[in-house]
Amino acid sequence: MHELGVVFHVIKTLENTAAANDVTKINKVTLQLGEVSTVIPHYLVDCWKWASAKTELLNDAELEIETIPAVTYCEDCGREYPTVEHGRTCPHCGSGKTYLLRGNEFMIKEIEVPEQEETNG
Repeated sequence: MHELGVVFHVIKTLENTAAANDVTKINKVTLQLGEVSTVIPHYLVDCWKWASAKTELLNDAELEIETIPAVTYCEDCGREYPTVEHGRTCPHCGSGKTYLLRGNEFMIKEIEVPEQEETNG
């Protein structure tokens, strides 16, 4: 299960970003995960719950995962199609001269932090 390593990498990136921006608490993290990436979402969530609870910065932080659909491009006919449904063979012309356009990504999209308390004075 490499999801735990992925979570450790995400947490380290979040810690560095938080330190650079004087953030002491993160409420929510949104990740974009490609449909054909090698990361399994429910394993990622389980690892997140365990690992984030061990840090003050991320304790009780919500993890949201957005799926990026996998889309393949055919070099012969110039059309795009859903990768998962059709694989590497173009359903329009039958060509195997195709490549993945998107759907293998893994990115931190958004970090939500608490609103700053206003001070009088």
